Amino acid sequence: MATQSTEAAEGAAQFLTFLLGKEVFAMDIRTVREIIQVGPMTTVPLMPGFVRGVINLRGAVVPVIDLHARFGHAAAQIGKKTCIVIFDAVREGERVELGLLVDAVSEVIEIPAGQIEPPPSFGSAVRRDFIQGMGKLAERFVIILDPDKAFDINEMAQLCEAAQQTEAA
Repeated sequence: MATQSTEAAEGAAQFLTFLLGKEVFAMDIRTVREIIQVGPMTTVPLMPGFVRGVINLRGAVVPVIDLHARFGHAAAQIGKKTCIVIFDAVREGERVELGLLVDAVSEVIEIPAGQIEPPPSFGSAVRRDFIQGMGKLAERFVIILDPDKAFDINEMAQLCEAAQQTEAA
């Protein structure tokens, strides 16, 4: 019981961890709605490569972002453990559901605020502004994503528009 109050005093937060290749990433669990299996996706023409398609989630159209492609790598290969993390993004004050295609979901972990370092100034496979921090777990680090920046709806919409204009030209 004393451990819980100590962690609360330090500002411990819970994160969902997932894998992209051999790297471990994390997102604040409060933004995650659910985790689903990869199913049929409808490809949307003239979208940038990181928009894998859309899915029907209980009647709602949910765009699926391929995190490998979003982070500048080749498109993800669908495997046995590949899944879609549904999370809440905000666009112009409204909640929007987005799906993130990841190689595998790992676990929910708790990281005290004192164990989170600022993003590295170099050497990451992900744009620095996409990283909220580096969570220290024993002998390894977990890359904590900043969903407001990594999955900024306005920026992704601009990239979609640019892709459409390039196709039209």
